[in-house]
Amino acid sequence: MAVFHGNRAWVYPLKVKGRFSGWHRWSSLALLLFLLVVPWLRWDGKPVFLLEITTRTFFLLGSIFTATDGILILLTLLSAAFMLFFFTSLFGRLWCGYFCPQSVFMLNLAFPVEEWIEGERGQRMRRNQGPWVWDKIWRKGLKWSIYAVLGLIISMSFMGFFVNAHDVWTFNLGTTGFFFLGLFSALWFLDMAWYREQTCNYICPYARFQGALTDDESLVIAYETVRGEPRGKAAKERGGCIDCKRCVAVCPQGIDIRDGYQLECIACGLCIDACTDVMERLGHPTLVKYTTIAADEGRVVHWIRPRTIAYSTLLTLLVGGFTYVFSHHAAIEVLVDRVPGMLFIEDQDGFVRNMYMVKVLDRTAAAGEHDYDVTVDGLPEGSQVLATKISVNSTEQVSVPLIVRVPRAVADETIKVRVTVHGPHIDVGQDTTFKGPGVEIEHHEEHEAPRHEAAEHGDDKPVENRTAPAIPAVAPTEHEGEQ
Repeated sequence: MAVFHGNRAWVYPLKVKGRFSGWHRWSSLALLLFLLVVPWLRWDGKPVFLLEITTRTFFLLGSIFTATDGILILLTLLSAAFMLFFFTSLFGRLWCGYFCPQSVFMLNLAFPVEEWIEGERGQRMRRNQGPWVWDKIWRKGLKWSIYAVLGLIISMSFMGFFVNAHDVWTFNLGTTGFFFLGLFSALWFLDMAWYREQTCNYICPYARFQGALTDDESLVIAYETVRGEPRGKAAKERGGCIDCKRCVAVCPQGIDIRDGYQLECIACGLCIDACTDVMERLGHPTLVKYTTIAADEGRVVHWIRPRTIAYSTLLTLLVGGFTYVFSHHAAIEVLVDRVPGMLFIEDQDGFVRNMYMVKVLDRTAAAGEHDYDVTVDGLPEGSQVLATKISVNSTEQVSVPLIVRVPRAVADETIKVRVTVHGPHIDVGQDTTFKGPGVEIEHHEEHEAPRHEAAEHGDDKPVENRTAPAIPAVAPTEHEGEQ
């Protein structure tokens, strides 16, 4: 707890070989490949996964989501949370031991680099306790330099999920981007050089609330007390603990698993490898293993129980909601607004005119310009529609004017109409109304139609906005309807 009172008990993990240490190497390789490769993958020219902060745009498997799709982000975060809860209720802290970047990079990057430069466990302990001579200075300096480079690489890989990967790796970042890159790099350096196990013990909240997620039937690492005690060399013949302390020496958290289940344990399994190596030489099975409290007490372990049922049910509902929203996500977003200040206009040729602005956001992944047409359904016979063809690029938003003219003789009542935007393999419509001079106007009448169910209106768009050329106006009479 050096971060609190300055009396740090430094941990010097001993390298161990075994089944679980091999699993750690594979999980490390998988995580590194995920961080380094996924930001570069493309689908129709767009990132497979990119939560672009600057434009508030989310790219996922060929679909594009904007700030108006907040429900998808919410469902994603809730699904990830309950997936972790469900996983923890069954398998304890296996996430910490095998999948958490903190544990994976410490066990498979930071510790191997330290052992390569400073030597095995005993050498590191003696050197740290000695004076700052040249041998100690250059080794520490080289180790910290490598940690700084690793921290930068990890940070750049991580930022590739939030900023275009090409911009990150070519350092084409603005002031804010360089600030966060420096911040993340500094945090990773401090984590590998100083905080280490203290990140898990005192900073990460997962260890604190895991007690509410697990029970006696969740998987933990435990020491077989009945066979192992009392300890000592005399216990060798009966398969007990000979008190070699190898399980303590290999622990990256610096705990003694023989003291029982502890909050600091990340279930990495290295103590199992250490004990297995020693006990197999003596002709006995390991004293440390993955088990459950219920199994140690001779009770039947139930994988299906109220806790796992509750978590799995909520997770199923959330994943189902995510799947529904994702599968029904429209490739274009349409919003039809009445032009402010003009409820209707009576033209000299006997028509009543309503003017709208049609906004189209293209969320297709295909590159290039896409063309869309606008139609209006539900109008009386003899009505006229003046609409501009819409041309828009992916992730771009365009606003075009729409003029609807209805003969004066049939324009005395509110007419419900539907404006539809037609594109390649997709049609998206929105209901609105046509107003005429015969309609009684209330002082607080709403002038905007409800948005199409596939999108919500946002005041600030995270995409480029442009307006198409205006349609020539038809000359009005001397009086105009005002809202």
